[in-house]
Amino acid sequence: MNLATAQLYFHTLRSLRPAQVFGRVWRRVHTVRPDLGPAPARRELRGWRAPAAREASWLSATRRRFLGVERDVTSAADWNAPEATKLWLYNLHYFDDLCAEGAASRAEWHNAGIARWIDENPPGEGNGWEAYPLSLRVVNWIKWSLAGHPLGEVAEHSLAVQARYLRASLEHHLLGNHLFANAKALVFAGLYFEGPEAEAWLAKGLALVAREVEEQVLLDGGHFERSPLYHSLFLEDLLDLQNLAAAGHGSLRGRWSGQPAQWRSTARRMRRWLTLMTHPDGELALFNDCAFGVAPSPDELHGYARRIGLGPTPLPRTGVQLLPHSGYARLETEDALALLDVGEIGPSYLPGHAHADTLGFELSLFGERAIVDSGTSLYESSSERLRQRGTAAHNTVLVDGADSSEVWSSFRVARRAEPHGLEVDESQDELTVRCSHDGYLRLPGRVIHSRRWTLGANTLEVDDRLDGAFQSAEAAFHLHPAVRILSPGRFVLPGGQPLSATFAGGEPSTAPSTWHPRFGSSVPNTRVAVALRERQLRSTLRW
Repeated sequence: MNLATAQLYFHTLRSLRPAQVFGRVWRRVHTVRPDLGPAPARRELRGWRAPAAREASWLSATRRRFLGVERDVTSAADWNAPEATKLWLYNLHYFDDLCAEGAASRAEWHNAGIARWIDENPPGEGNGWEAYPLSLRVVNWIKWSLAGHPLGEVAEHSLAVQARYLRASLEHHLLGNHLFANAKALVFAGLYFEGPEAEAWLAKGLALVAREVEEQVLLDGGHFERSPLYHSLFLEDLLDLQNLAAAGHGSLRGRWSGQPAQWRSTARRMRRWLTLMTHPDGELALFNDCAFGVAPSPDELHGYARRIGLGPTPLPRTGVQLLPHSGYARLETEDALALLDVGEIGPSYLPGHAHADTLGFELSLFGERAIVDSGTSLYESSSERLRQRGTAAHNTVLVDGADSSEVWSSFRVARRAEPHGLEVDESQDELTVRCSHDGYLRLPGRVIHSRRWTLGANTLEVDDRLDGAFQSAEAAFHLHPAVRILSPGRFVLPGGQPLSATFAGGEPSTAPSTWHPRFGSSVPNTRVAVALRERQLRSTLRW
C-alpha cells in the first residue's frame, strides 16, 4: 500500500463509529444459521391502504427490467448470475413489482415468482439472504398479502424464516438507510404474525425505528445522507409504518409508545423538504446519489400521504427558502427556480452516497430544466462511478484538477469539504445566497472557494472567488440535453426561449458530456467549462 492510498484509508476510517468497526469484525467471525421452525400464527390486520406505487419491472413471468437492463430469470442460477451487477441482483430479490403500477394484473406471475424464490433460494444462501434485500422483500411480501393476496402456508413459513435470519443479521456495520430498512422489516413481520416470537421482532424493530428516525431526519425535514432519492425512500418507509400502525392499532394500542404521532410529525417535515427539492417537472433534484425511477415519484408519495390521512401537499412559495440543517437552498421567481447545495456532503460516519459537489446548483427556467446535475447511473466501482461523483461532473468550481471532497472507490470519502459563511438576502428585486467551502485547503495553494448566487427577474449571476494559489481552475455548467447550443454564450431553452451567458474573468468552451437521470441511462449533453483567468469569475445568465 503506497502513502497516498494509506492516507485515503486513514481519512476514511477515522470518521467511522465504533459500532461500524465492531459490526464489520463481528460479521467476519459470526455465522448466522437459519431457523426453520414453524411460523407463528397470523395476526388479524384490517384497513391497509394502497401504498405508493413504483414503475412496473416484471415484463413477463420470467423477464425482469431493473436499472435500465432487461434479463430473463429462468433457472435457480439466475438469482445470483455472476454476469449481472450486484445492484441488479439486489433489485431482483426485492420483489418491488408486488407493489408497482398495475400489480394486481400480474398476480399470477407474482404468486409463481414467490414460489420460485422459495424453491430456488435455500435459507442463508446467495444475494437474497443478505440483510438489505431480505428486508425489502419481507415488507413487499407482507404489503402484497395485506392488499388481498394471501401468501399461503409455504410462503408464510418462508417469511418467518426470513424474519428470524434478519433479526440475527442487522446491518450495524453500515447503519443509515440499511439499518432503518432492517428495523422496518422487523416491525412489519412482528405485526404480521403474533405470539412471543413476533412480539420480540416488533419490540426490536420499534426500538430501532425510534432511534433511527431521530438520528436520520434532520430538523429541516431532510434525510441526513443529503440525497433526495434516499430521502424519498425513507419517507415512503415512514408512510408504510403509519399505514401498518393504523391497520394494527386496535390490538396493539399500548405497544407503540407514541411512535405513530412522531412518524406523522416527521413525515410532515419530510414532505415539505421533498416539495422544496422538486423541480417544476415534478421530479427530484439530482444532488449526490440520486436518480429518477428508483423511489416512488414525489406526486406518488404525496398522494400516499393523503390516502392515509396526512393532509394536503405543502406548496412552495417564491423567494428564498433555506433548508439549513441539510444544506440546501431554493431560490424561486416567476420564471426561474435555482436549487443550491450549500451544506455538508453527509453524516461524517456515512458519506457513501455523497458526491464532490459542494456549492453546485441546478436551474429550471419556464418550468423546464436548463442546468442539470449530472446524476447517477451506476454504483459499481469503476472510473465512470468516480467521474460521476467527482467535482468536474457538477456545476461548481474545479481547482487544480482535484475533487472538493476526496471521493474514491464506490462509496468512500476521505477528506471532505466543509461549508461556512452561509448568508441569505431577500429583497423585492433580488434573491441572494453566499457560501464558501474549505475542500481545497488540502492542496498546496490552500484555496478557499466562495460563491454568490443572485437571482433576479430574468437574470442569474454566479460570482466565484478563489482565495489562495492555484495553477488552474474552471467553473462548469452542465446543460440539459434539450438545450441547444448556438455558441459558448448563446443557447435555446427546451421551450424555445433564448438564453445568453457572459463570463467576466474567464474563457468559456463547450465539450460533449453525459447526463444520468436514471440508473443505466447515459444521455448526451453539453458541458460549458469556463477557465478562470484570475481569482474571480462572474457568470451571468439572462433569459
